[in-house]
Amino acid sequence: MKIDLSVDSRPDRIGIQAQRAEQLGYDGIRVAETNREPFLPLTLAAQSTQNLELVTSVVVAFARNPMLLAMQAHALQAFSTERLVLGIGSQVKPHIERRFSMQWHKPAAQMREFIQAMLAIFACWYAGERLNFKGSYYHYDLMPKTFTPPERNIRRPQILLSATGPLMTKVAAEIADGL
Repeated sequence: MKIDLSVDSRPDRIGIQAQRAEQLGYDGIRVAETNREPFLPLTLAAQSTQNLELVTSVVVAFARNPMLLAMQAHALQAFSTERLVLGIGSQVKPHIERRFSMQWHKPAAQMREFIQAMLAIFACWYAGERLNFKGSYYHYDLMPKTFTPPERNIRRPQILLSATGPLMTKVAAEIADGL
């Protein structure tokens, strides 16, 4: 069993909290995307620790697109020597439409495709596969070498999916690395 600790994501506190969590034997720390995005705090935590898993709990996927989230995840995965656990979720319709000004679709179908698109992007970067993803919501078929991350000998981050209902739970079981 792994035990994670939710921490305060303020940049002036995260490094000390992460060090303390690692010293106390926690397996990871979790940073929620509430009033801050989680990637900067987790990058600071990575810089202050050696083995602690760095968990987004959760990143709002539908406030981004698969390419942007893959880029953010890759940067932290490379910097942290493969310690990122990417927890993602859909959030709810009012937040997506009114707080993030993004379109709301069928969330389970869109999330399945979102993760599939990210997996295709990671396969392009890490396995050298040609990027050719075509779905109902996302389409990716352009990845020049200039835009391919130089760190290719790393494994993709684990993707965990937050699910509050049976349809999203089914998506998590089918395509994510965990729930």
